[in-house]
Amino acid sequence: MTLVDTPAAPDLVAVKQRQQATWAAGDYAIVGTTLQIVGESLAEAMDLLPGERVLDVAAGNGNASLAAARRFCDVVSTDYVGAWLKNGMKRAEAERLAIAFREADAEDLPFEDGSFAAVMSTFGVMFTANQEMAASELIRVCRNGGRIGLANWTPSGFVGQVFKTIGRHVPPPQGVSSPALWGTQERLDELFGADAAEIVATKRQFVFRYRSASDWVELWRRIYGPMNKAFQALSEQEADALDADLTALAEQSSVHPDKMIVPSEYLEVVIRRR
Repeated sequence: MTLVDTPAAPDLVAVKQRQQATWAAGDYAIVGTTLQIVGESLAEAMDLLPGERVLDVAAGNGNASLAAARRFCDVVSTDYVGAWLKNGMKRAEAERLAIAFREADAEDLPFEDGSFAAVMSTFGVMFTANQEMAASELIRVCRNGGRIGLANWTPSGFVGQVFKTIGRHVPPPQGVSSPALWGTQERLDELFGADAAEIVATKRQFVFRYRSASDWVELWRRIYGPMNKAFQALSEQEADALDADLTALAEQSSVHPDKMIVPSEYLEVVIRRR
């Protein structure tokens, strides 16, 4: 008999700690504010009602939180990066919106079972290290008959290809599922099917708009945590190669001859809880 070594299970706690440091790097709010329309679209798809208690998980700088508050919902905005919550607070204060902010881990939400009529996450919870635990928590805090709304980048869309490109230069942690799986019907069925009365997944496009592909790379490598950390992990020559590959991807994906105008596919998901 030939003995085969079984790969050790990944240390998801350590992975999460590294992820938290990665996302805290840079200044995600500069990217996040451009995605506001996604939060508005998701709020409409979920048919949020005035007075409903709504939780925004991995809220970033609060796009979905603001969208729900604009519809007169009772909103709690959470993230495990405190600096992002401060950005959300400033935005809410500027618009005079009443939102409660709380630092919280998407894999261990500090709320009772069935506390919310609706639970949302736009490009947030998909990046958790333990996907099964995060999905379980979304289900747990949503009341029976409530809705879970998600916006997740797809594997084949532009952002999915950005992460695939980065992964060729800086391999992701072994044994950890790709975040882009949240952008597939199959993975959603695995994570939520047993507790869902209905899962409606609709393909949408968010259009990135930058002066040029090179301007986009230069900005994101400074402010977008995963890209920032990837470049830091490389030698100068390796970083130049990643820069060239990302620039080429953006140029090939652009629908404009001079500017960077890139549609990026995402999945807009509304899950009806049993």
